[in-house]
Amino acid sequence: MNKTARAWINGLFEVVIFSGSLPATRLAVVELDPFFLTVARAAIAGLLGCGLLMVFRQQRPERFDLVSLCIVALGVVVGFPLLSALALTRITSAHAIIFIGLVPLATALFGVLRGGERPRAAFWLCSGVGGACVAGFAMTHGLSASPVGDLPMLAAILVCGLGYAEGTTLSRRLGSRQVISWALVLSLSIMLLLAILTLPHSFDGRADSTWMSLAYVSLFSMLIGFIFWYRGLAQGGIAAVGQLQLLPPLFGLGLAARLLHEQVSAGMVAVTLLVLLCVVGAKRVAT
Repeated sequence: MNKTARAWINGLFEVVIFSGSLPATRLAVVELDPFFLTVARAAIAGLLGCGLLMVFRQQRPERFDLVSLCIVALGVVVGFPLLSALALTRITSAHAIIFIGLVPLATALFGVLRGGERPRAAFWLCSGVGGACVAGFAMTHGLSASPVGDLPMLAAILVCGLGYAEGTTLSRRLGSRQVISWALVLSLSIMLLLAILTLPHSFDGRADSTWMSLAYVSLFSMLIGFIFWYRGLAQGGIAAVGQLQLLPPLFGLGLAARLLHEQVSAGMVAVTLLVLLCVVGAKRVAT
């Protein structure tokens, strides 16, 4: 199997994992405060990441890598989880999932700014059309009606793209497992302290689905998924493989309808099919 094929397979693994993140977060914030959910998932994943570093006896990153690791932590350990959790207290996961279609465009932009990539014009056309489909859907289905939900979601997309691009650049030198593990470890002491300080007064009466959702976003969304994702982006390019982030709506809408019984409109399905075509186009023309 060649390097390009491995890159897209690793990316696809992360896409499947990430597709469950927003539905799981939506389930969790029904009974847990969004801030507690954010710091708790980061603390749990940080402890697991620390264990991975010790088991594999990974060397410490160089001092000049610390700034990039902090950017990764701010983007994907704190920024996206917190902002998306806040958004999901106001909007459904089905609505929020549509915004994920903007992640590839944000990732590609930061890939140019931080990773030095230069995709071809046809790539930007495919990516722009996919992003326009998502933005157009959001504008016509509630953006003006729910700014307190949609604006944090848009901010989450930006910081997510930055965290993806920065982490990928580091992964080419440190390795994907090391990047996400060190980013989690760098923020562990603060996240663990905040998790203890924001513990709910009582855990009685919490649904099993709440704890299962916390476990999912901590283990899979915050750690395992990123190992596959950073590896795929490093192998195949930030802009090219990043277009796979247009696919989570296809899986996520199904989960939202199945697990949360949220309404999935024909418009949502149409948008996801359009962005799927954009993924195929971007893959064909990306360098």
